[in-house]
Amino acid sequence: MIKINENYSKLKASYLFSDISKRVSAFQAGNPDKEIIRLGIGDVTRALPEAVVKAFHQGVDEMADEKSFKGYGPEQGYEFLRKAIAENDFQKRGADIKPNEIFVSDGSKCDTGNIQELFADDIKIAIPDPVYPVYVDTNVMAGRTGISMDGRYEKLVYLECNKSNKFVPELPKEKVDLIYLCFPNNPTGEVATKKQLTEWVNYARENKSLILFDAAYEAFIRDENIPHSIYEIEGAKEVAIEFRSFSKTAGFTGTRCAYTVIPEECVAYTSEGKPVQLLQLWNRRHTTKFNGVSYPVQKAAAAVYSEEGKKQVKDIIDFYLENAKIIKTALSKAGYTCTGGDNSPYIWVETGTDSWEFFDKLLNKANVVCTPGSGFGKCGEGYIRISAFNSRENVNKAVERILKADMK
Repeated sequence: MIKINENYSKLKASYLFSDISKRVSAFQAGNPDKEIIRLGIGDVTRALPEAVVKAFHQGVDEMADEKSFKGYGPEQGYEFLRKAIAENDFQKRGADIKPNEIFVSDGSKCDTGNIQELFADDIKIAIPDPVYPVYVDTNVMAGRTGISMDGRYEKLVYLECNKSNKFVPELPKEKVDLIYLCFPNNPTGEVATKKQLTEWVNYARENKSLILFDAAYEAFIRDENIPHSIYEIEGAKEVAIEFRSFSKTAGFTGTRCAYTVIPEECVAYTSEGKPVQLLQLWNRRHTTKFNGVSYPVQKAAAAVYSEEGKKQVKDIIDFYLENAKIIKTALSKAGYTCTGGDNSPYIWVETGTDSWEFFDKLLNKANVVCTPGSGFGKCGEGYIRISAFNSRENVNKAVERILKADMK
């Protein structure tokens, strides 16, 4: 008799954004004349930068000529892209990351979910709350979390993020083995200072822990004092893996390209305490289960680092940040307490009411889609996340509708 992985039965019935999609579809079906503005899921709306499109076409043209055609490529990514990433995203910021420490993939969601396959089943995991649901759900699937009790899994250590700590988690009071951090944060939009990240790195070094650092939104950082990478912190290469994505940086949500960084110094341990290089383990997993990102897509991603590409990407991100400023300013003036939106495309809005109830009210009264905070964890109750990914016209229209709807 074939048996299922019963850990899947411990998951919530459906994924957060699937629930949102179902509610929005049901509302649209019942109100076909209503124009819905989507500020919920973090999906970009601007077209790919011109330099990226040009390189994309070049890549396709090369595939059409037998002289330049590419078959299977290196699973870890083509050298030209890995070198461009190392030089521009790390070395220019003082972080000595080498091309061989970079693994190109089709998305950070996949990588943050798959990386847990490298670790033992009995490790103790620290998860911020609120948090991107993938971190929790993939560990539930792997059987590390136990059952859910009162909205939380019994074996996880939750790092509460709230107004009192300005939505930046504090060090755990007990020893943990694996730590998930995300900055700029999804969903709160908050950032971590160099001092705060140094405390986390020191904790990990002292306890032989590992930090999984999700930096998918680092390109939105405009404060020069805020680190873009965990590797800007001394000693981090020994205890941290970093995840990056071209999705929000250069509009690749429908094109798919990201990368994971695992320094040669980064280790985990056998049950006998012997250190094992995580780069080797991930390389083994990556080459076994992944066939690589297509050549034209990698060619397009490399164009992000051209002078033309850098300028065009900055212009796009500045556009979204201006959207965030418009949303945050308007809602703050209306009396809402807002976090994020300065170095992030997300605004975390305190509603003071049940977050799904507020979601439904906003959809019905203003025809605007947000993301209910409770979908990110217990500490997200009473909040919503609003995304700045949309046109300027739609953002202005959405803000106007929200203010007119009198949601309080």
